[in-house]
Amino acid sequence: MQRVHGAASVRLTRAGLSDLRQQGSAKALLPRTDDPAPEVVFLNTAGGVTGGDRLDYTLTLGAGAMATGATQTAERAYRATGETPGVVATTIKVGADARLDWLPQEVIVFDGAHLRRETEIDLSPGATVLSVDALVLGRVAHGEKVTSARVDDVRTVRQGGRLMHQEHVTLSPEALGSLDAFGDHRAFATVVFIGPGACDALGPLRAALPTDGPVRAQASAWDGRLVARFAASTLAPLRRALIRAILPLRGRPVPRVWQSDV
Repeated sequence: MQRVHGAASVRLTRAGLSDLRQQGSAKALLPRTDDPAPEVVFLNTAGGVTGGDRLDYTLTLGAGAMATGATQTAERAYRATGETPGVVATTIKVGADARLDWLPQEVIVFDGAHLRRETEIDLSPGATVLSVDALVLGRVAHGEKVTSARVDDVRTVRQGGRLMHQEHVTLSPEALGSLDAFGDHRAFATVVFIGPGACDALGPLRAALPTDGPVRAQASAWDGRLVARFAASTLAPLRRALIRAILPLRGRPVPRVWQSDV
């Protein structure tokens, strides 16, 4: 069967766009290049990922630059055949005293999917990153249940060569088959904020977190990094909670592409 392969790479400096390359189904759009902090929107024109597909996204910021990175819509991991996973690899480099808000939309995992995500963020001294990762198990509104998917999700942030944050989430049919593992939660997100002033942002963030209702959320900060985690039974309340939480960390609303599905 035909497989999808795509790669998109964007390099920005304080003066603006420095390099843009794209091939296959991976594209990169810059809808507001006149903004001092331009938006870079990645998209997969194939409409989803299945076994054997590969997408590579690269975003590089020069010293002192500011930008927002996002995806045009949710990525969908569809049912796979065989043992080869679909791979989405993202490589981000943020120069000295630069700032990137990496705000991709959620990944929706369908039953039978086999997905590996690799996100590598390399920060220079003085650089700042605000990143969000969201994972949704099926479309609950459609009555879908995910019991046989495989997901391998690795996220790593380093600053000046020092490991600042790393997560490796693995979902298997064995884990998904245990309802006690997740309760009624099927939508999850993690927000990571690393850079000068990250710990000072904990108070404003906690004030924006939901304290009751359909979303559970907690946050902590230490050693120059802030981490917040969210869980909900469906996507819509999770997205609303994320949008409220990101605002005090970012100082402005989420990218316009986020608004389309709320």
